[in-house]
Amino acid sequence: MRRAKEERSMTVWILATLDASEWMVIAVGIAAIIFVLWYFFGERRGVAAETTETGVQEISITVKGGYSPDTIVVKQGRPVRLKFRREETASCSEQVIFSDFGIVRDLPPFQTTIVEFTPDAPGEYTFTCGMRMLRGKLIVEPSR
Repeated sequence: MRRAKEERSMTVWILATLDASEWMVIAVGIAAIIFVLWYFFGERRGVAAETTETGVQEISITVKGGYSPDTIVVKQGRPVRLKFRREETASCSEQVIFSDFGIVRDLPPFQTTIVEFTPDAPGEYTFTCGMRMLRGKLIVEPSR
């Protein structure tokens, strides 16, 4: 019990001796940690694919250090056309894989590669690069 009181009083003494610049460093560090957590783990809004005159849900995705947009929303049972434009030569982004749909496509640099399929079941499906470092999400909503 005595040791706990001594540790608490030592902590209070240390905090009381910090000057304004040290408090600023602590605040910036905490803000940076919160930003990193939000950036990597925060909820992302999906971008809805546009429906063409022929009824195909279509969206263009830029591949450059990641997928942009990285969350795509489509409707169940309607054909989907994803246009991947790879704007880099990094080996990680050479492929896109939709494992739930059995789709693997090579993405040549500075070219557009089209991936077409029809999602039959609603849900959230991940797509990745060949090394599984780049990730995106396809959200299939039930058709009404």
